[in-house]
Amino acid sequence: MTDRPTIAKIAEQAGVSVPTVSKVLNGRADVAEATRARIESLIQQHGYRRRGASTPVSPMIDLVFNQLGGEWAMELIRGVEEVVRAEGVELVLSECGGALRPRQQWIESVLNRRPLGVIMVFSDLDADQRAQLEARRIPFVVVDPVGDVGDDVPSIGSANWNGGRMATAHLRGLGHTRIGMISGPVSTLCSRQRVDGYTDALRSSGVDPDPGLIRAADFGVAGAYQEAMVLLSVADRPTAIFAGSDMQALGVYQAARELGLDIPRDLSVVGYDDLPLAQWVTPALTTVHQPLQQMAELAARVVLDLARGVTPTALRLDLAVDMRVRQSTTHPSR
Repeated sequence: MTDRPTIAKIAEQAGVSVPTVSKVLNGRADVAEATRARIESLIQQHGYRRRGASTPVSPMIDLVFNQLGGEWAMELIRGVEEVVRAEGVELVLSECGGALRPRQQWIESVLNRRPLGVIMVFSDLDADQRAQLEARRIPFVVVDPVGDVGDDVPSIGSANWNGGRMATAHLRGLGHTRIGMISGPVSTLCSRQRVDGYTDALRSSGVDPDPGLIRAADFGVAGAYQEAMVLLSVADRPTAIFAGSDMQALGVYQAARELGLDIPRDLSVVGYDDLPLAQWVTPALTTVHQPLQQMAELAARVVLDLARGVTPTALRLDLAVDMRVRQSTTHPSR
């Protein structure tokens, strides 16, 4: 195709009908995988764009969560909104209903809206979904990747390993040796990194990690409450618990209250994220500060730069974390 590519010419080269190419362009699911891949390759190879599609109908960014709700999500929304408002860009919120990848219907909607870019939070795209966005020149950035997104995908995260090590080292510095951990889902990269940091801090300070003290739940209150009840109901219970999120720490608080344990006299608790609520619970929560708003702001700037054709100097960025020591940790009483 030496002249301007058209749907008809792409259809001819792909050996399919024009309506089939149109279905792929619109993200329709009713196209065989091999056929879709062949058409997507031709669209990308020849840089096909619809007439009048050189600029979006309205400038917008899609912000996609695996689950929308709670203060964690609000911190990220604030960060993105701060950037896009200054740029005169609208923000569209979507969620995956708890799944780690959006449904095909979402892809169809995005291809019709043609946003400037997409920010995926704690979620990811499969290879076919990525190809559909790339073929339409719709850039995307992943915030807090669930797994290894690859070297070619822009992603913004934080130093989870350092955070896990930092939290555990704080408790070891207070004299705790029986330190429990309630991590997030083991399927997620950030959870595994925090557990690795926890075990490294124990080993480097002369304590062998006890697998029986490591539990996993989702990042919410209820699951952590159940796991804390298990940890705190044994005879040789831990004197401290490191929770993989501030919301999990609230579950630990509830379990301790029900078991008649005082925080921090009987049990020290460390959270993760440093959500605004961490300062207002009683006692105020010692936690690892994760710069959620800054992560979101950076993701928004990167995706807007990509939309303008500017390639970021680094595709993977992990922001630093730090401890916020408050009133939920002290020396062990036994």
